[in-house]
Amino acid sequence: MQRRVVLASRPHGIPQGEHFRIEEAAVPELRTGEFLVRNQFLSVEPAMRGWVNAAANYSDPVPVGGVMRSFAAGVVVASRHPGYAEGDAVMGMLGWQEYAVSDGSGIRRKVRETDLPLSLSLGVLGINGVTAYFALTEAGEPRPGDTVVVSTAAGSVGSAAGQIAKMMGCRTVGIAGGAQKTALCRDFFGFDAAVDYKSADFAGALAAALPQGVDVYYDNTGGAVSDAVLPRINKGARIVICGTASVASWEPWPSGPRVERHLLNKAARMQGFLVWDYEHRYEEAVAKLAAWVRDGRLKVREEVLQGLEAAPDAIAGLYRGENLGKRVIRLHD
Repeated sequence: MQRRVVLASRPHGIPQGEHFRIEEAAVPELRTGEFLVRNQFLSVEPAMRGWVNAAANYSDPVPVGGVMRSFAAGVVVASRHPGYAEGDAVMGMLGWQEYAVSDGSGIRRKVRETDLPLSLSLGVLGINGVTAYFALTEAGEPRPGDTVVVSTAAGSVGSAAGQIAKMMGCRTVGIAGGAQKTALCRDFFGFDAAVDYKSADFAGALAAALPQGVDVYYDNTGGAVSDAVLPRINKGARIVICGTASVASWEPWPSGPRVERHLLNKAARMQGFLVWDYEHRYEEAVAKLAAWVRDGRLKVREEVLQGLEAAPDAIAGLYRGENLGKRVIRLHD
């Protein structure tokens, strides 16, 4: 038997703990071409909000009663698959559960960076880091001397994007919520400046941090934060949309300031980014990210929750701003 987290009811907006339940279930028998993974770490992502809402985004909603979709990292403990052997470390869409059976289709990659913690395969060496790398370098196209602004800069994606921009010779300005997170951006992740969007004079502090305007805006939030950034973009600015964390619901469609005039007057570009479009280059990014982690140029902050019991409220906690760095759940040593 094993334990797993299933979707108990359909949320509208941010999923709360009561929308999930922990249940026991039998571990399925392996068939030819399958293998069994014992999950060690479960990922908690802002995007998981969209995976459980009734309105599908880029994937079908998790069905009520179904195991919560998530990335997880673990070790193969039994195999009837020629491509996977006992002891292989893997990362993939394995769900919020203690064990997962796979035929390989949900596996993102075998984890070969055995000198680094396995949990990093869910963060800086996983979807988060790969998103930061390609969204910045391919869509943002930063140039030495550019000013790069990153929202949710203390999180897993934002902190990596800011550090990569710094390596590329840019001036970096992070936006985060609260004194602790802005200090983390400056003192740990090395942003040149950090602005607290919760401060009474956010607009004034942002203006003071951007004397030369904005060349690249790496946007993870949308909403009021982006409304304050957009008037400060420079001619030819590149705006990369990687998330809309500040928008609680898209039903009904939210209203707010219009971006068209900013884009037109500054001949700027706004582009959405999905990491799935770069699957064919995934290993290229992981190799670079791992090298930067090893030599200390790319710093990582993790928040490790303990046990499956922490899972139901973990997504809501992200949107309450509780996490410092990448949030993962540890199941087994």
